[in-house]
Amino acid sequence: MSSGSASHNIEVAPGFYTIDLVFREVSGVIASYLLAGDDDLTLIETGPTTTIDSLLAGIREAGFKPEQVRKILVTHIHLDHAGAAGVFMRDYPDSKLYVHRKGAVHMTDPARLLDSAARIYGDQMVPLWGEVVGVPEDRVELLDDGATIMAAGRELIAVDTPGHAGHHMSYLDAVSGDLFTGDIGGVRLDDASYVRPPTVPPEFDYEVWQQSITKLRRLQPKRLFPTHFGGFDDPDWHFDDLLTRLGNWTGWTEAQLQHGVERDALIEELRAKGDGELQAILGSTELAKPYDVATAYYMTVDGLMRYFRKRERRS
Repeated sequence: MSSGSASHNIEVAPGFYTIDLVFREVSGVIASYLLAGDDDLTLIETGPTTTIDSLLAGIREAGFKPEQVRKILVTHIHLDHAGAAGVFMRDYPDSKLYVHRKGAVHMTDPARLLDSAARIYGDQMVPLWGEVVGVPEDRVELLDDGATIMAAGRELIAVDTPGHAGHHMSYLDAVSGDLFTGDIGGVRLDDASYVRPPTVPPEFDYEVWQQSITKLRRLQPKRLFPTHFGGFDDPDWHFDDLLTRLGNWTGWTEAQLQHGVERDALIEELRAKGDGELQAILGSTELAKPYDVATAYYMTVDGLMRYFRKRERRS
């Protein structure tokens, strides 16, 4: 893990590559996964348009051409996962997009998605995400739970996994046991023994997230490939650590709010807590910046606060 342009592109297995998108000039934070076979390519995640040059370079570095991409699967429509899909598909017209049915409208007409994101990111929208354009409706395949996709000679199963977002799909290769978890599987960087929950607004739901992890456990995956970042062959430990921290941070945040801690102070207190965990578990805070780039503390707090407000209205 490092800042700068050095990438962490990896050939995971024959015909399976991790492409490091070097988001915000930090390597090992956002991955696209490239599957190659049967004379075509499948991408899982495009990342944002600001990293499309890294995406294209990674495809070429693996020995292929971007115009060979026939299928693009996104786990959900958040801009760090799917922001570049429209631009990529405009430039490479033989590709089709596969996306959760609930998220598809925001890929064909991203106006509401961009308005929502602008309320969060303000004048950082373009520097962070770049150009976002709609995908033609006739090039979108809608996915429901259990749908199967033939992807470069592999059969992937779409698994509806809300909790981080209501339109979130994970993808399981039932033969290899590889599971692409998007954000529902948490954020784990640089092979660290530390999984952080990205509890971002507006759709984070603690109870639903737990149910999705139970659903993924039942699939008995052999390896996990979260978008943030890379492959892990200890799925039981990984899910345990994710759920432990998800529960701890949710409960801790609720207690702080009940004691009257305001948002800005809460963000800094969570930063101290999270960075302290990294120090205690890893022996340093070297990964503090990359983790914050992958899932910022202010987004974590905003998502948790919104969840508590929604829960209070429901009750």
